[in-house]
Amino acid sequence: MDIETIRDYCIRKKATTEEFPFDEVTLVFKVMGKMYACIGLDNPEWLTLKCDPEYAQELREHHSGIEGAFHFNKKYWNQVSLRGDVEDKLIKQLIDHSYEEVWKKLTRKQKQEYNEMP
Repeated sequence: MDIETIRDYCIRKKATTEEFPFDEVTLVFKVMGKMYACIGLDNPEWLTLKCDPEYAQELREHHSGIEGAFHFNKKYWNQVSLRGDVEDKLIKQLIDHSYEEVWKKLTRKQKQEYNEMP
């Protein structure tokens, strides 16, 4: 999977914005202001995604292309190789999972705003 496909998939998700909060090369996708994915434009070989801790560990054990995310809390964040043994279908499922993990943690008010969006 390439960076353009990832970007297109992420920005189509409801209430998603894209930003550069860390520097000019780290593209971050957020739902309602909360990060769920990021990728370095200077090294688009790794996609960082939030993950349920137990599922994160399971994924790491079964895929050499999934490991604890560099510079993130490795309990909750995985980095997924876009050139490894992870199929595009699974990458999309992991993006969906990350989005849902972040959405679950939104406040009641944020969820209400989200539900009122078209």
